[in-house]
Amino acid sequence: MFSLTEKEVGLISAQLLKGNVVFYQIDKKKIHHMPDDEDYFNYDLTEEEEDILDEIEENPDNFAEFTKMEPAQEHQMMQDFIDRKVKEKVLAEDLVNALSKPKAATGFKFLIDDSKYKGEWYEYKNSKYLDWVKEQVDSFNYSED
Repeated sequence: MFSLTEKEVGLISAQLLKGNVVFYQIDKKKIHHMPDDEDYFNYDLTEEEEDILDEIEENPDNFAEFTKMEPAQEHQMMQDFIDRKVKEKVLAEDLVNALSKPKAATGFKFLIDDSKYKGEWYEYKNSKYLDWVKEQVDSFNYSED
């Protein structure tokens, strides 16, 4: 049974929010992170990162991989925040409108960062990402059975 401490969940969540992919080395209880190659395809890996990827390839069962939410999940998280937290009708409409356009996350962030909800949004997003990491742990354990 694979489990993480609350501190480890927090560290993994923080890396995912930065756009990194995270690998947890089970035998050494060590967290490794690197840019998600889908987002940084021109990024050159360091020698240490290449060594970690080689180790993962050689012994994949010793690593749990954590990834950020899919765009649809992030979109739903933003929509849920609007529905549950934003009381000003005009701002709520502007945020919903931003979500319907290309670069939805950028438009949403621009509007939220300029509102009184900025702090509340970051707390909400962090909370949802902590839950997301725990869901991935559960999924990892389920797939092991």
